[in-house]
Amino acid sequence: MVNSTSSSSSLSQRLHEQLREIITEASAGERLPSEPELAHHLGVSRATLREAMRTFETQGLIYRRQGVGTFVVHPSHIIESGLEVLESIESLAERIGLPVKMGVYNVTHRAAHVEEVEALQIEKDAQVVCISRVIEAENRPVAYLVDILPDDLISQKELDREFTGSVLDLLLRRGDPQLGTSRTELRVIPADQEIARSLGVQRKDGVLAFEALLFTVEGRPVDYSFSYFLPGYFRFHVIRRVE
Repeated sequence: MVNSTSSSSSLSQRLHEQLREIITEASAGERLPSEPELAHHLGVSRATLREAMRTFETQGLIYRRQGVGTFVVHPSHIIESGLEVLESIESLAERIGLPVKMGVYNVTHRAAHVEEVEALQIEKDAQVVCISRVIEAENRPVAYLVDILPDDLISQKELDREFTGSVLDLLLRRGDPQLGTSRTELRVIPADQEIARSLGVQRKDGVLAFEALLFTVEGRPVDYSFSYFLPGYFRFHVIRRVE
């Protein structure tokens, strides 16, 4: 008797191997055949194909654009970093010779939300400045960043004159306030509509998310940020000590 679980696993493995071969042989930026064409070619249902494709999407080897198609990604560089030191994407990219630039960029001044009041330890009727932007590399979005700061911390003149995409670098260049530490929570989340649109992926696709709170040396929280990274272009690690 054939074990159905074993048979299913074997079919799934073969499908992944076939897809990996197709993706590997394609050029960076090349559009793959449509889902119906690919499913027919591989002899599987569209639902089975879509589930397998999601694995390669999570690995950053392909990305889908709604109504356009699925494209192959072969990053020429991978931004790799330990998490012990806080650095901007620009600094990390410069180290490996990967040109990055700021894409879509928006600044909003508004009343603080409840969770922002708590995180930044500000008055409940305080104003904040919300800075959102897309970071691009190799002609595509690779990160979507959102920083929320007390409204009086960064002036519009500074943003107009000096801002290239990193709030961290802007504050470090200025030297005031003096920055100390960052508390960061890491997780993989399904992309909502805003994140998906900014990164050019499908809703509910997995993205690496950092939620962070930046403190001054005196312990004052000054930047509540959310960073969303496209898989495949980033690799983070932590060095831990054995005691």
